[in-house]
Amino acid sequence: MNSKPPMGCTPPRELLQQAAEWFALLRSNDATQQDYNNWRLWMGQSPGHQAAWRRVEEISQRFAPLQPTPYGGPALSALQTVRHQRRSRRQVLGGMAMLAGGTLLGWTAWRHPPATMLAWMADYRSGTGEIRPIELTDGTQLWLGTNSAINVDYSVGQRLITVVTGELLIETAPDSGSPGSAGRPFMVQTPHGTMRALGTRFNVRLADTATELAVFEGAVEIRQAHGVEGGIVQAGQQTRFDGHHLLAPPSTANPARQAWARGILLAEDMPLSELVHELSRYYRGYIDLAPEVADLRVLGGYPLRDVDQTLKMLQAMLPIQVRQTLPWWISIREK
Repeated sequence: MNSKPPMGCTPPRELLQQAAEWFALLRSNDATQQDYNNWRLWMGQSPGHQAAWRRVEEISQRFAPLQPTPYGGPALSALQTVRHQRRSRRQVLGGMAMLAGGTLLGWTAWRHPPATMLAWMADYRSGTGEIRPIELTDGTQLWLGTNSAINVDYSVGQRLITVVTGELLIETAPDSGSPGSAGRPFMVQTPHGTMRALGTRFNVRLADTATELAVFEGAVEIRQAHGVEGGIVQAGQQTRFDGHHLLAPPSTANPARQAWARGILLAEDMPLSELVHELSRYYRGYIDLAPEVADLRVLGGYPLRDVDQTLKMLQAMLPIQVRQTLPWWISIREK
């Protein structure tokens, strides 16, 4: 009963929904002592309940300052219950409109994984929902996607970009060289290998177990960290690889892999579940998608920087209902 769930596991959506409801109730002015007792019983039922509670805390702490409570873990003020309807929705949203506040570095270091800490120390990084354009000293143009971080190492012999986390679009510039060198190669490195640009515009995305590469101009040569397959990916192609193997043969490059740099989420007959997954990367809170609408197909371009507008557009086009029961919790259900 007291064993912890595996690190990195995402709790089931049903448990996340329950945890969010408990969280809202206990942070409202309507909670009674019996509510707290019932919450403790719920927490003690399984490690999965505890993991769901921690996940909801992690999401909610992005929206309000941390405050100590006797109930364990960080807490937030002004959350309104979704179970009690005596207060208007305007009051609920208004009470959570406070985004200011800081965190304790020690608590943050304990709560976040090492990759996040490395991202904070990176040469360039972007926040949640941010698309950051960067021009390097040689004229190369970069666009960092949401929650992304890179290190840049320009030396006499090479131009090297190391991806710490996230995604970037790259448009390389010809290199005039540095003293003692002419035409330094442009390299992008991830834990799974190194990519060498051959006069190129391309996208690199670092996933948990693989690197995703899409080439739009020129070509990119792949050299895996521990493998010998490698190969060259031509313009108009994309693939995935880990440290040992190419995980997919080159296929047609998805235009969405560069459209995001213009703030557009491009959907070409995309399942709603996939679109919501991409949109969630640009949203600080949590988007809960009901399974019965997950396979609906979506077409069109949607604004990545305006999640609310995108959801309004989807609700107008599809048989879905979008509800914001908490300022950081959006539910998408069948209409």
